[in-house]
Order: sequence, then structure tokens, then C-alpha cells
Amino acid sequence: MLSGCIGVWLAVQNDLVGAAIFVGLGIFFDFFDGLAARKIGVAGELGTQLDSMADVITSGLVPSIVMVQLLKGSGFSDSTTLEFAGIPWFAFIGFLIAIASGFRLAKFNIDERQTTSFIGLPTPANGILILSFALIQFYQPDSFLAPLATNLWFLIGLTLISSYLLNSELRLFSLKIEGLGWTENRLRYCFLLISILLLIFLQFQAIPLVILFYILVSLFATDQS
Repeated sequence: MLSGCIGVWLAVQNDLVGAAIFVGLGIFFDFFDGLAARKIGVAGELGTQLDSMADVITSGLVPSIVMVQLLKGSGFSDSTTLEFAGIPWFAFIGFLIAIASGFRLAKFNIDERQTTSFIGLPTPANGILILSFALIQFYQPDSFLAPLATNLWFLIGLTLISSYLLNSELRLFSLKIEGLGWTENRLRYCFLLISILLLIFLQFQAIPLVILFYILVSLFATDQS
């Protein structure tokens, strides 16, 4: 939650790289919090609620502010464009990500179908997807994906599609590691290994590909089960 709060502050200041760093830190904690809680014997309902509250900030609000900043800097200019607080009206579409994330997390807490898998794109995965375009724009400006980070219509489309995926009926395997054994985590370990290799070779432009790979692998795994 603290990582998310710092990420919010940095995103508002248009330090999108700094915001991405703290979102990444928050997701790292989110990835292992359940395992840590069980190891020290403090797992419970309170932790479940706090986990979702922290996710709303870290993986929902921060990426939505980043999207607002990307939309604001998309290069669209029109003297007749309405502004509020110095931000063109269309940039506020980015806040749909925060709303969709909050709705998705609220459903997650009461949906008994999501005990061992996810239904809809998890908020951390969606947050990483949104932030990846800010990182590509900053670190890999010559990438074939970099122009998309300043394309108004792509950014609006990404906002709408990601908001839909968060609350879709798409069944995806959980990336949270409940134990360290190979049998119960085989799919997770293989996915993580391939993702790491893609990141090594393609760097930040690999992130959208990894998210797409995650969806495709989940569809295949669900069909097989």
C-alpha cells in the first residue's frame, strides 16, 4: 500500500518511470504476501481485505494516472478542447482503469470461483501492461512499440480493452505461489522462465508480449483441464 501511495505521488508529478518502479515493488510484495503470511502464521480475512485495498492503489490507481499522463502527452492539440485542471477532457478516460480495477477486486473477494485461478485479467498484470508503454517510451524510444505510447486512439483503445478484460469471464491461471514445490507450480515456473528470457532479450517491449502470452497459455491450460 505504501509503495502504491508513493507511486501515485510520482505519477501525478509525471515521473512515470519512478511510478513504475514503485508499482513493481508493490507487485513484488503482493506476489509473496500470502506465502509469507502462511509461513509466519498470520494468514486471515483481514489480510485478504488489505491485499485488495493495496491492489486498488498500486495496480489500479497508479496505472490509471499514468494513462492520464500518456493521454495528456499524446500530441493531440485543438484550441477548442475543453480542459480541467490543465488536463484535456479526453485524458480523464484513463481513470476507467482505476474504476474497473476497483470493481474487479471487489468481485474477487466475494467470487468463490477464484480460489485457485483468476476470472478476468488480474490487476497487477493489467497495471504492468499499462506502465510498460511509459517504460518503452522512455528507455526504448526506437522500439516498434514506442509510437503507440503517444498515439491517442491506441491509448484510448488500450484503456477500454484493459478495463473490459479486468472484468471479463476469461479464466486465467494464478501466478501466486502457494508453495515452492514443482508439481503444483509447474505451469507458473515455466511461464516465469519464458517471461524472464523474453525480458532479457526484448527488455520492456517484451511486457505486452508476456501479457498476451499469459492470456493464450491460460486459455490453453483451461481447455486442457
